[in-house]
Amino acid sequence: MLAELAVILLVTSVCKGLPFYNGFYYEHILNNKTNNGNGEVIHFNGVRLVVNTPDDPLFGYRGGNATLPCTFHYEPKLNSTRKYRVKWSKLHKDNTKERDVLVAIGLRHRSFGEYKGRVHLIQKMPNEVSLVITDLRLEDYGNYKCEVIDGLEDESGIVELELRGVVFPYQPHGGRYQLNFHDAKKACEDQDAMMASFEQLFKAWEEGLDWCNAGWLMDGTVQYPITLPREPCGGKEMPPGVRSYGERHKHLHRYDAFCFSSALKGKVYYLEHPEKLTFAEAKAACQDDGAQIAKVGQLFAAWKFIDLDRCDAGWLDDGSLRYPIAFPRPNCGPPEPGVRNFGFPTRHMKFGVYCYKMS
Repeated sequence: MLAELAVILLVTSVCKGLPFYNGFYYEHILNNKTNNGNGEVIHFNGVRLVVNTPDDPLFGYRGGNATLPCTFHYEPKLNSTRKYRVKWSKLHKDNTKERDVLVAIGLRHRSFGEYKGRVHLIQKMPNEVSLVITDLRLEDYGNYKCEVIDGLEDESGIVELELRGVVFPYQPHGGRYQLNFHDAKKACEDQDAMMASFEQLFKAWEEGLDWCNAGWLMDGTVQYPITLPREPCGGKEMPPGVRSYGERHKHLHRYDAFCFSSALKGKVYYLEHPEKLTFAEAKAACQDDGAQIAKVGQLFAAWKFIDLDRCDAGWLDDGSLRYPIAFPRPNCGPPEPGVRNFGFPTRHMKFGVYCYKMS
């Protein structure tokens, strides 16, 4: 027992101070002093490390690429080259927690989790450590921290990445207020979307979204956007805005959902077919055309990003019946652009169908 204890103490003493980060060993560098090649030790007392990131948010689309700029410099400027390491992380919505994205020392780097194979550093100029994210996903939006570690110096900056997209309210087949938080999250994901954040809902409200049914948001709150105040929606006397019920119990309370989708890699189209189709026939017809029946999020994305406009109601993957209008006209619903919704008809009834085909 004493021998085992001695071994443990020995290992602890040897490893103490050895930087270890998720299986990635850092070189132990102390840049507060270095050698100029002539045996002379140069001290860098009073040198400040400064990290530079943009103040304004960056914008991207699902499936595209985004470059998150980050550079650093020293004050006062140095003539010698110093060794440093870089860490990029994704911050939680309250900026108190973070998830690893990439770490690098010199030419060595490692990416983590869902970012593996999708991120790399770009260094087109001295002291540039910008992060490139390829094949953007819906969940990639948010704040990223660029951290530069230089010996005892550790400075960072924040880059905000937003995705261009569309927010839409969603109700399942059972009707209004059927979803707890977890059901709402899954419902959005099933429709090629994700639960919307408050920021995304607020932006959609600024762009004119008006919806009187309350829905879950990603932060666990329940809210709804009103541009035209009226009695059933908080009262005529209340000003326009995003109404909030605050945080609700994620298992017990039930509401609708607000979902968020972005650009598509493929295309959504109304299938030209010689006859109308039941829901089962519609799914089969899309498959025969080398496609799949479109999801609600895909139809909204096509309407938002490519002005998909068709005045024919068609089946979607969840069994709902909808059609997109980018250019309002008589006999095609209200005078505003939007995706018209006819709810969930009996599946043996016959209509058209919207299909989705990958590029």
